[in-house]
Amino acid sequence: MVNKKFNSEEEKLTNQQGHMVTDNQNTRTVGDRGPMTLENYDFLEKISHFDREKIPERIVHARGTGAHGYFQSYGTVNGEPISKYTRAKVFTETEKQTPVFVRFSSVVHGKHSPETLRDPRGFAIKFYTEDGNWDLVGNNLKIFFIRDPLKFPDMIHAFRPDPVTNIQDLERMFDFVSQSPEAMHMITFVYSPWGIPATYRHMQGSGVHTYKWVNHEGTSVLVKYHWEPVQGIKNLTQGEADKIQGKNFNHATQDLYEAIEKGDYPEWELYVQIMEDNEHPELDYDPLDPTKLWYKEEAPWHKVGKMVLNKNPENFHAEVEQAAFGTGVLVDGLDFSDDKLLQGRTYSYSDTQRYRVGPNYLQLPINRPLKNIATNQSGGQMDYRQDYGDQNDPHVDYEPSYISGLKESENPGREHQPYVEGHLQREPIPRTNNFGQAGETYRRLNEWERKDLIHNLVSALSDCRKGIQDKMIEMFYQCDQDYGKRVEDGLKMAMNKMKSQEDKMDQAVDQAEEMGHVSDPY
Repeated sequence: MVNKKFNSEEEKLTNQQGHMVTDNQNTRTVGDRGPMTLENYDFLEKISHFDREKIPERIVHARGTGAHGYFQSYGTVNGEPISKYTRAKVFTETEKQTPVFVRFSSVVHGKHSPETLRDPRGFAIKFYTEDGNWDLVGNNLKIFFIRDPLKFPDMIHAFRPDPVTNIQDLERMFDFVSQSPEAMHMITFVYSPWGIPATYRHMQGSGVHTYKWVNHEGTSVLVKYHWEPVQGIKNLTQGEADKIQGKNFNHATQDLYEAIEKGDYPEWELYVQIMEDNEHPELDYDPLDPTKLWYKEEAPWHKVGKMVLNKNPENFHAEVEQAAFGTGVLVDGLDFSDDKLLQGRTYSYSDTQRYRVGPNYLQLPINRPLKNIATNQSGGQMDYRQDYGDQNDPHVDYEPSYISGLKESENPGREHQPYVEGHLQREPIPRTNNFGQAGETYRRLNEWERKDLIHNLVSALSDCRKGIQDKMIEMFYQCDQDYGKRVEDGLKMAMNKMKSQEDKMDQAVDQAEEMGHVSDPY
């Protein structure tokens, strides 16, 4: 164990301007569940600095691979035309195959880390639609650890190696989680076999967040996206992952590449869940909460399309490393919800791409839309744009203009205008229900999955301070009585075993002198 030192005096948190941080858990929003406001200085400072912490490797999702393919819509939702819900052409025009590029990744670990490590997996799709790019940036798991973006840098810091020793220390992670009860649902998934997908081809994908679909009348519905692998879902226990890692730490990248090379193209079908666009007071959770599932009994899954990956990258750096995604990249007919974490990511993701790849990252072939680009944005590092279009006067780089230049487009449908009111405040959403779904997920796991979950949690928590262990056990009990008891019993056994081993080590020190044989000098 690394010797850990502490400052005996409690210090108060400030931002980099020296201002007191009085609430480090909640961004400022309109009402307790409304949209964020731009004057969230603490959040903007914190997330902007976080986006720039390392170069040039991605701050998160550094380890990954990718492939090209296409998406084709089925055009219906539960037997009804999909245009009833959205006017997005990527869904309504079923005869077209929309080109896509998909990047799979792990989250916390570095660029050359083993692909068997326990971690959520990124599942990001760039759709090159006729209306411009649409990025659906999600994970293999359908929920997340936190619900407010102000906590994101702290969460990643806690999950990373110790900044002094550079040693991965799970006590840091559980220290954070023990003070963030909304993470219990995600912890239940990540420490089960769902935390180690067998391959990228055999894992689900999810948009994680609640988005909106908007039709031609401007009417909206809430929607969640789910990718189901046609190949089936396969996960690994910790023991199985350890065996694979001992032989090949690039196994998932190799598996995807070789499958596509031999023509065994992986496929996913896209399902959506739809709810009316309101607060749904009948539920015991907020439908915008990214730490929650929408159960199929409440919002059925509807199959709406298929994605096929059929081409490997020709240059890994140019296509995979420089691929840049953002949750704010939506096309007409798709919209944001007021999910706070989604709104925070929408700022952060594109901001970090401008830092990591450069201000003109969208001019790179892997990121550039297939449709014509007509913008007055220019300059900056690596600006090589030459084609300004036949109708664009290069002397007029502003709008509006009487002389010439670019003109505004007509809106293809009625603008979606959600009504928002409320006090500007820093409060959590009212229906947190941090433990209900975590317990339900535990009960829905197969027994072999529960057994692996308990084993992994006990192993990880064994090196934590007793105060952290006690808090985690308390929260496991709040999720489910059996869940808490099995972790508690497992930890007692593990700690007794560790105590016995420590006693034997101490005994060995004394025995070394007692058992030593006297020898003459030479």
